[in-house]
Amino acid sequence: MTEHLLPIDPGARRAILDAVASQQEETVALLARLVRHRSLLGQEQSCLAEMEAVYRDIGLEPRRVPVDTAALADHPGFSPPLIAYAGRDPVVALHRPRGAGGRSLLLQGHVDVVPEGAAELWTTPPYEPAIRDGRMYGRGAADMKAGIAAYVMAFKALRAAGLQPAAEVQMAAVIEEECTGNGALAVMQALPKPDACLIPEPGPGYSALYTAEVGVVWAWVTVTGRPVHVRDMQSGVNAIEAANAIAARFKDYEAEMNRGERRHPAFAADNHPINVNFGTIEGGEWNSSVPTRARIGMRVGVMPGYSCRQVARDIERLVGEAAADARLRGATVKTEFKGFMADGCTFPADQPISRAVAACHRDVTSQELRHYAAAGLTDARFYTLYQGTQATCYGPDSDNIHGVDESVGLASLHDVTRVLALTIAGWCGLERS
Repeated sequence: MTEHLLPIDPGARRAILDAVASQQEETVALLARLVRHRSLLGQEQSCLAEMEAVYRDIGLEPRRVPVDTAALADHPGFSPPLIAYAGRDPVVALHRPRGAGGRSLLLQGHVDVVPEGAAELWTTPPYEPAIRDGRMYGRGAADMKAGIAAYVMAFKALRAAGLQPAAEVQMAAVIEEECTGNGALAVMQALPKPDACLIPEPGPGYSALYTAEVGVVWAWVTVTGRPVHVRDMQSGVNAIEAANAIAARFKDYEAEMNRGERRHPAFAADNHPINVNFGTIEGGEWNSSVPTRARIGMRVGVMPGYSCRQVARDIERLVGEAAADARLRGATVKTEFKGFMADGCTFPADQPISRAVAACHRDVTSQELRHYAAAGLTDARFYTLYQGTQATCYGPDSDNIHGVDESVGLASLHDVTRVLALTIAGWCGLERS
C-alpha cells in the first residue's frame, strides 16, 4: 500500500478484516457502555475502571499513571489544573511482542466529556446511548469514546485473526483532554517514547486526517464593583456590566488574530480559525442590588507559531486597558489562568504515520482521506511539540460535539476500526499470537 507500511500477507489482511466485521455488534456495545459513564471533569472514575476491564479483555494488563502536579509543573506543556487529581489516574496498557519486527505505536483516547448542557433539549437522554438512522447519540459518543472503541476493537481483531503486533503497542485512556491535557502529559512522561502516536479523535462531519490544530488559553476575569441599592445605581459600579465591557474588548483582538497575514499557512483556507469564547459567567446577588462581583471564563485560540504565553500576556493587557476605562473607576479586576495553557502545532501530512493512515483509509474505503486543520486542540500536541514523536489524529465522523444531540456514524466507526487494524498491522508488523 505504501513504503511507510510493512507488507501484509493477503490471507492475514483478509482474516483481520473478517475479524473486524464479526465484531461490529461488540464494537457498538462497547461504545454504548462507555457513553453510559457520565465522565465529566472530576467524575471520570467509573469510566477509567471500565477501561481497565476493557484492556484486560483484550489480553493486556492495565496500570494507572498518577498525574503528579509537582513533577509536571515545570514542563512547558503543563496547564494549571482546575481540580485535584486524587483518584482520577489515567489507565495505560502495553502489548509487548515476542520479537521486534516493526515500529512501536501509541493509541490514546480521552474518557472525559464536556457538560451536556440543558438535558431537556436532547432528543434522548445524553447518557442513554440511542441509535437512530445509523448514528449513535450521546454525550461523548463522538468525542471521543467512539475512537477508543475503534482502537480497542482493532487490536482485538488482530488477536481474533491469530495475530498480534510485532512491535510494542501502548494504549492509554486519559483525563482532562477537554480542559488541560495534563493526563496525556503524565502518560507521555511515564511511557517509553513510541515511534508514532495515533489518536482517533473525531473528524469534522467526515473521517479526516488532522494536519494542524490551534492552541488554547483559558482565563478567568473577576470584577469586584461597588454595590449600592438600585435606586442609587449611578453611584455604584455594576460588576456584571463591567465584565461585559471587558469582554467586548476581545472582539477587535479576535479580528486581529484572524487577519490573513497572521494566519499560519496550515490555516490559509480558514478565514476564522482563532475564536474567543466567553463560556461561563457568574455573579450578582439580588435583582434590586447593583452586583458586587462577576466572574467570566474565556477560551482564546492560539495560532501555531504564536506562543500561548504571549496570548496570556495579550489577555492581561486587554483586561488592564478595559479596567482603566473611566466607566470602571472604583472596580477591582483580577485575571487568573487555570485550565488550558496550550500551544498550537502542525502534523505534516507527509510524515510516515500520516501517510500510513491515509494509505489504509484508501485501501478500506477506496477514497482519499481529507485533511483537516482544526480550530480546536487535541492531546496529540504533546508528542509533536515536546517529545519529537510524529503524531496525528484520525477518527470517525461526528456531529454536534460539545453541543446537543452529539452523535457518531456507526458505518464510519466500523471503517475507522478497519483502518486502525490495518495501520497497526502495517506499522508494527505482525507475528503469530
